Amino acid sequence: TEILLVLQVRLVMKAHSFIRENVPRVLSSVKDKSSTVPIPRISQYLYFLFAPTLIYRDNYPRNPTIRWGYVATKFAQVLGSLFYAYYIFVRLCIPLFRNSSQETFNLRGLVLCIFNSILPGVLILFLVFFAFLHCWLNAFAEMLRFADRMFYK
Repeated sequence: TEILLVLQVRLVMKAHSFIRENVPRVLSSVKDKSSTVPIPRISQYLYFLFAPTLIYRDNYPRNPTIRWGYVATKFAQVLGSLFYAYYIFVRLCIPLFRNSSQETFNLRGLVLCIFNSILPGVLILFLVFFAFLHCWLNAFAEMLRFADRMFYK
C-alpha cells in the first residue's frame, strides 16, 4: 500500500508540473487568438511520465545511445543494496526484538532494543535511498536516453 501511495504522489506531482507548464501557453495563445494552440503530443507526456524528473519540458536533452552495461551495473547495485539491507535487518534487527518477545514487557528492554536498532535502521535507510534514488533512477534515465543528470548543479 505504501508503494501505491508513493506512485500516486509522484503521478500527482507530475500532473501538476504538466498543467503548470502548459496551461499558461494555451491561455496566452487563445488570448492572442493565434491559429495554432501549443498542445503537447501524447508521446511527450508519456516520456515525461517515465523520465526521472518532476519538471515538464517539451524536449529534454537526449543521449545518442543506451549503455546497456551501465544499466546492468545499476540494476546489480539495486539488487546488492536490497540484499545487504535484508542481511542487516535479519542479523541485527530481528534478533533484538525476537529475544524481547520471549520476556515479559520491560520498558528498559524496549528502550535498549530501540537504541540498539537505530544504527542498523539508519544504514538500511541509506541503502534503500541509494538503491532507489541513485541506482534505479539512473538506470531508467539511461534506458530513456535522458541526458540531463546534473540537475543540482
